[in-house]
Amino acid sequence: MNAKFFQVLIAAVFVSAAVFSFNGCSKDTGKKIVIKGSTTVLPITQKAAEQYRKTHKVSISIEGSGSGNGIKALIDGTTDIANASRAMKSKELKAAEEKGVNAKEITVGYDMIVPVLHKDNPVKNLTMNQLKAIYDGSISNWKEVGGKDQSIVVISRDTSSGTYEVWHKKVMKKTDVRKDALLQASNGAVLSAVSGNAKAIGYIGFGYMNDSIKGVTVNSVALTLKNGKSGKYPISRKLLIYVNEDRISPDAKAFVDYIISSEGQKLVKESGYIPL
Repeated sequence: MNAKFFQVLIAAVFVSAAVFSFNGCSKDTGKKIVIKGSTTVLPITQKAAEQYRKTHKVSISIEGSGSGNGIKALIDGTTDIANASRAMKSKELKAAEEKGVNAKEITVGYDMIVPVLHKDNPVKNLTMNQLKAIYDGSISNWKEVGGKDQSIVVISRDTSSGTYEVWHKKVMKKTDVRKDALLQASNGAVLSAVSGNAKAIGYIGFGYMNDSIKGVTVNSVALTLKNGKSGKYPISRKLLIYVNEDRISPDAKAFVDYIISSEGQKLVKESGYIPL
């Protein structure tokens, strides 16, 4: 089983916001770190937790339920770390302030959101305008963009997803997707839906790319780490974690420091994303 396929399986498990824990010796120490939020950032924290637990006696509980839910949990005080694949909104920052939460944003890596098709689809490149038209319903047949004469099945993320938020802003220009779009709760769920439907299109974080689907270039910009980090690829973004700076535990702070350390950044790259 390759690493990327394992990431997909992990993401699928978290569709229903299940909890994956690294318990180790936590019963002896009583130390615990709770992480909730983005399924895109999930593989990074999951891989980091595996390595971190080898030298630290602490329980790490990770839940993938979307960026919005992770940020809400941070505001409510039910998580130490909120994974997010988009920045906090002004209303979230206001809610945090009202509850006395000093939300600190920390960049842990970079990502590209990749449009993905079934492997049998001959389309190799789509422009930003074509992507918007496909998702708003203006283009409804693959032949209109150089594909086969067949209808397009649109797969999108749900609104709690940070990936959806970035797509909604950068691709859709804040217009709505087709009403018949099939909404999925995680990157892994999108992969599964697209790989099983020859007419489908979806979008996922670069770290989830594998050979079960086909990624296309956007505006003819190659899917390379260099283009993602420089911002040349048009749907690039930062991968973030948020903490309550005033109340973060020493254990949670040490884990955050580990992720942004040189050792942790190697794990970001191993997860398929772009290190700092």
